[in-house]
Amino acid sequence: MANAISSFRPARKRETVTQDLGLLAELSGTWEGQGFNLIARPEASGKSPLFLELNQTFETLTFNAISSSIPNRGDAVPDIELFGLTYLQKVVDLVTQGALHIEPGIWVHIPSGDAGGNQRVARMGNIPHGNSLLAQGIALLVDPVPAGFDPDKTAPATTAPFHQNTPMPLPGTPGAFKPFNLSDLSPAAVDFRTPVGNPPNGQIPATILGLLLQDVINDPVKLLTAALNGQVIEKMAVIEISTIASIPVVDPANPAKSIPKNFPGGGGGIENIPFLQTNADAATMFATFWIEEIQGPTPDTNFFQLQYVQTVFLNFPIIAPPATPVPFTWPHVSVATLRKVFGGQ
Repeated sequence: MANAISSFRPARKRETVTQDLGLLAELSGTWEGQGFNLIARPEASGKSPLFLELNQTFETLTFNAISSSIPNRGDAVPDIELFGLTYLQKVVDLVTQGALHIEPGIWVHIPSGDAGGNQRVARMGNIPHGNSLLAQGIALLVDPVPAGFDPDKTAPATTAPFHQNTPMPLPGTPGAFKPFNLSDLSPAAVDFRTPVGNPPNGQIPATILGLLLQDVINDPVKLLTAALNGQVIEKMAVIEISTIASIPVVDPANPAKSIPKNFPGGGGGIENIPFLQTNADAATMFATFWIEEIQGPTPDTNFFQLQYVQTVFLNFPIIAPPATPVPFTWPHVSVATLRKVFGGQ
């Protein structure tokens, strides 16, 4: 077959590797920075079935380019070559430095799917809780970036729980779970809400980056917008991935109806060990990443910044008592603003 890939795959030149990675190339290196994490999780105290955990986070995210191609050999369809990077994500609580998350995985660029200026990409990740995910999507270049670019206008996040198999609520919609409302100081709320960064008895900060914490809980992407204050983005790559092709969301023009939220190229899935399937089933993941070149005082002082918002739908068969237990979806939302640091490229 004329398109057959050679069995011998030497390491390629650095410039060739960079070219093969497409818009994923600038990920290579180590990134560090701060973010925010919101997750409702099972609570076995007997007082309430769920606990709302809020954390200010510090994250280290390292990417290493794979120096040779990854051949996918075909029979019914021609051979293709993927190009990728391994990654390791480590997240700790900003205040306590306690471990929150670790995730090894691989990002791949799928050049056979490039069309119309967009590039096909996929992310494969493993989480020690007992989850493995495959999320697919697209990457596109935005150059120049429109003045006043606002991540919250392109990818606002919903945090409120909702009945399974119903449309996802609009961002900022209050949740039925009392701890989501910081003005609620009743034991039913306070006893089941982790203060940001200081579990279990520390003070919740009134603001983060000048934003009221209640606004951050309602839509954490507002933190990404606040982090861009005073910055000028010269160009950026936008990466959108999802384990599904679309989900129904509430129609803002008619809340009684729904409209699809589409994820171009989205597909894949999440697998969970049986324990998680019973207690906290991770069902869906979607995320947007922005790789931003930020203008410095001079052209040679420009620097790179990575921002992202990621939502995982966790399905719990419960809601706070005294309601009858029903299957609910609880969005687990993470955001961060990271900068490429000295020591890796």
